[in-house]
Amino acid sequence: MHKNSMNKVILVGYLGQDPELKSTANNLHVVNISVATNETFKKKNESEYSDKTEWHRCVAFGKTADYISNYITKGRLVYVDGKLQTRKWQDKDGNDRYSTDIMIETITMLGRGDGSNQNISKQNVSKPNTVTNDSQADDDDLPF
Repeated sequence: MHKNSMNKVILVGYLGQDPELKSTANNLHVVNISVATNETFKKKNESEYSDKTEWHRCVAFGKTADYISNYITKGRLVYVDGKLQTRKWQDKDGNDRYSTDIMIETITMLGRGDGSNQNISKQNVSKPNTVTNDSQADDDDLPF
């Protein structure tokens, strides 16, 4: 870690689609998920509230990827803890493209997955529904 800097992302949002599981050439599992966060605001001089949805592309590896693909589904409320990573790639025409993803370090299921916001407390479960990413892939291993 570099002095006086930090790369940290925390999201609480809903999965917009089922996880997409892939494998690298070295058989490391990679999962991609889209997490939606919502913000409600009221514009100046208006009486109606508006919602703004922001979509976040998140990526996990190894056991965390397996956990997400097996247990977390579309519509599920999740807590994601991770860091931003920007990668450069070339499209089919040879143009440079950039993508910024959230690399998941920890993910926790919240609620019941039906949008009810009923949290699962540690008192109700013997094992927390949290998984920490224990594997990282080199850029050469990524299938995207």
